[in-house]
Amino acid sequence: MEEFKRTAWRALHQLPSRIADADGLLHDDCEFHVSHPMNLLIGAANVVARLYEPMLQAFPDLARRADIFMAGQWDGHIDGGGGLWVATTGHYLGTMRASWLGIPASGRTAFVRYGEFYRWVDGRIVEARVLLDLVDVARQCGVPILPPSSGVELLVPGPVTHDGLLLGPSDPARSKASLDLVMAMIGGLKRFDRKDLHSMGMEQYWTPDMMWYGPCGIGTARGVDGFQRHHQRPFLNAFPDRVGGHHRARIADGAYVASTGWPSVRAHHLGEYLGVAATGASIGMRVMDWWRVEGDRLAENWVFIDLPHLFLQLGIDLMGRLALHEEERAESGR
Repeated sequence: MEEFKRTAWRALHQLPSRIADADGLLHDDCEFHVSHPMNLLIGAANVVARLYEPMLQAFPDLARRADIFMAGQWDGHIDGGGGLWVATTGHYLGTMRASWLGIPASGRTAFVRYGEFYRWVDGRIVEARVLLDLVDVARQCGVPILPPSSGVELLVPGPVTHDGLLLGPSDPARSKASLDLVMAMIGGLKRFDRKDLHSMGMEQYWTPDMMWYGPCGIGTARGVDGFQRHHQRPFLNAFPDRVGGHHRARIADGAYVASTGWPSVRAHHLGEYLGVAATGASIGMRVMDWWRVEGDRLAENWVFIDLPHLFLQLGIDLMGRLALHEEERAESGR
């Protein structure tokens, strides 16, 4: 595993800045499940043309800065996808010289928060799950497509312990204990009685000063109270019948656990959410999580939600708001 980690680490740092090397890294028939509006990309050539090349055109000096890098085996017992996975999160960094996915170029440094899962077979990537916080990139470029976050909007940091790049071996017993803790916490989430948030017993799973790093539109929160105020309460008010657990990959590596798969959450939109009144729509959410364990509690949680895809199911095209902004700006400049 240690040799694989180091090989994967070197390979992934070639992407997307060295896309000429992608042919040797991506399987010809690989499947990339990416944030809206890119969505499903099949085949290495399509991934390069639809994902990597547009990023490099927008950010010619693009660089990858990983905060967490981990690997593990997943048995695929929930939704397939069994095998060897790498999970990494951090930011792409570059000077935005051209528009990207409708987001107007700022001409300034921008950070693209990323969450990525890769399944490897015989040294090549056959499947990927990639979420990019496009709402935050739009915010940085002066085009907010959602109301200000309830939580704090900031450059999401890596682990406070600065030990998230797990290139060496991990203690299997510690990895198992970390995964068991996350699964126990998820079990607590399932005990919600639709009346009282305390019915989930979250305090027993998290450190008092835990940090929850959500996507732009929700923001970052501190402590269980902050997590409940800025995310859980608004979310459960909007989606009280939510059902989760649809995991394509779930791995543990030492003190870190990561999971993804979609729809990770299924629900009906029954209450106001991020400024949108209840629609009654049936929704499925694309989600990724990383957790860091400290002692016998969870201390940090990095969360990705594909909000443009979620809002599309509510009848709202967030990315379409970018075009409206450009039209308004052109009109005002006449």
